[in-house]
Amino acid sequence: MNQADDLADAARDEMERACELAWRELAKHTPWGDTFEGFTPEGRAVCFERSYLWEEHPGGDILVEVHVYEPRDYEAGVRLTRSIKRETV
Repeated sequence: MNQADDLADAARDEMERACELAWRELAKHTPWGDTFEGFTPEGRAVCFERSYLWEEHPGGDILVEVHVYEPRDYEAGVRLTRSIKRETV
């Protein structure tokens, strides 16, 4: 597997984890972001950035952003975004 595919796999895995909570739980902590170190599926040491932001306005849909990159090559990382739609009560 090449480096780009390895980073993309790590980003997809992280996005799945980032979206495990429902809108109701995430809304309590939005906006929020964190960066931590971890490993890709192939064992490469990388940084993971995860952010939860209001997509258009507070209380609306939540934009989830994930960025996975090697510490020495931030710009070459993989970025993914996904929207978690506001629950209607």
